[in-house]
Amino acid sequence: MKFQDLLAYKKSFELAMEIFEVSKKFPREEKYSLTDQIRRSSRSVSANIAESYAKRRYPKHFVSKLTDSDGENLETQTWLEFSRECKYIESDEFEKLFEQTVQIAKLIHYMINNLGKFGSK
Repeated sequence: MKFQDLLAYKKSFELAMEIFEVSKKFPREEKYSLTDQIRRSSRSVSANIAESYAKRRYPKHFVSKLTDSDGENLETQTWLEFSRECKYIESDEFEKLFEQTVQIAKLIHYMINNLGKFGSK
């Protein structure tokens, strides 16, 4: 198995790409703040999952990188909330994207709680 086969990776990568598309519509003045932040945090979720998989033989490192991924996912939730409150995204789009972050969190927590299923000792 490769890290790209992990459901958490697939879902987080998909969400990052959706956020990229949505954030293209953000105001120009947000380019170096909200737009940059939400893109970075959403991309970091899948990047940290990939890195964790490379370290799966070392349980503490594996959990540490998964925990980083979980933190980036929570940061993405926060930027989504700002996007909604600033009226850059509609409530229905917010709900859809936010729910995806909730599902990703569940997958990350599953990995943390079931290390052996992912090749960790």
